[in-house]
Amino acid sequence: MKKIKNIVLLLLFVFSSYSSFAQTETAVQTDLKKKLIEFFPNSEISEIKNLEGYTESYQLILDEPLDHKNPEKGTFKHYIYLSHVDFNSPMVIETHGYNAGNIKSEVSKLLKANQVAVEYRFYGKSRPNPMPWQYLTNDQAIEDYHNITTKLKELYKGKWVSTGISKGGETALIYKSKYPNDVDVVMPYVAPLINTQEDPRTLEHVKIVGTPECRAKVTHFQRALLQNRDALLKEIKEYADKEKMIFSEVSIEEALEYGALEFPFSFWQWGGKCEDIPVEGASSAALFDYLNKIVGISTYDDQRYFELLPSYYQHMAELGYYGFDFEPVQDLLKTVKSTSNARFTPKEVVITYDPKYIKKVRKYAETKGDKILYIYGGFDTWGSCAPTPNPNLDALKMVLPGGSHATRVKNFPKEDQEKIMKTLDRWLK
Repeated sequence: MKKIKNIVLLLLFVFSSYSSFAQTETAVQTDLKKKLIEFFPNSEISEIKNLEGYTESYQLILDEPLDHKNPEKGTFKHYIYLSHVDFNSPMVIETHGYNAGNIKSEVSKLLKANQVAVEYRFYGKSRPNPMPWQYLTNDQAIEDYHNITTKLKELYKGKWVSTGISKGGETALIYKSKYPNDVDVVMPYVAPLINTQEDPRTLEHVKIVGTPECRAKVTHFQRALLQNRDALLKEIKEYADKEKMIFSEVSIEEALEYGALEFPFSFWQWGGKCEDIPVEGASSAALFDYLNKIVGISTYDDQRYFELLPSYYQHMAELGYYGFDFEPVQDLLKTVKSTSNARFTPKEVVITYDPKYIKKVRKYAETKGDKILYIYGGFDTWGSCAPTPNPNLDALKMVLPGGSHATRVKNFPKEDQEKIMKTLDRWLK
């Protein structure tokens, strides 16, 4: 009987301890949410499913000013995603260059960090209708990030790291150049800093990357697409019907020619394999399937055209971009007349390119950008536009030989991964 009594007392103690622990956890969660409501008034804040390693996660829909210098101009709904592990752990702010979702970044995994993923203004769910194009500027976006960081720093006292991939990495570098003290470390992935509206370095890159034999196969494939024009147009039409795609903004004829012109850039960007390029005499189906795999014919359908309008607007206004090389297929083109990607910008908007904007960012990154850890793939076309930090800076640029635009820390050899982690550990102490 005494033994049973002791077991009952033990169970009561365990249950009581568990209840106290659960109540404490609930109190912590409530406290975080209360703080978020306090720091982001008039925002919609809702709990979302935790990613691995996190204890609390929230979607915040902010009433973000269209114009930070003139708040009376109105607001738009701005989506961000906060994942919490500990107030004293590092915080990673991912400056997405496009739309964003609740996905754990590689940096957050490496550092076991808190994370706030910020959708770029006017992309994805954060896109107003109608679109006020005059407020889609990098400086306005940087003010979005600065305000979010400033408020969350009241909660998260550990080191801050900004990161982003491609245009998002470029955004992280722009952010650092405008507000050098907002974050302690910047870790951009495959981020270009582009010199002109049609940066010639991208064209030079595709002429020297890889082997001469592989580059010849790339050119041969481009020509084969246009030499089999009628058959390829039929393949595209059949695929469009099957996938319920509409090509009213960009015609199917344009889509084929732009796809052929785009092919070399995308092939090297995404790590295409030379042995996979269809051989001479391949069927029209094989030619189309490979074009679709590397470029993606959906790039030119109405839905994707609409989604990418903000990106092309920014590239043609401030960021710069790349152009097409007509030389390999000049004699086979019938529809495309310009080497510029300006064809894909919003029709109703007059765009004036500012050549000085990114050059200022490049100058900062290369001459003042301490504690920036760059990740690049050696074959990636965008790597030709990478900044080169001054050797005197406390910065690290890692280039994976043969790597693509999908290059991440996990793709590097073990000794390089250790070098990356030792550098981050030193910076974050």
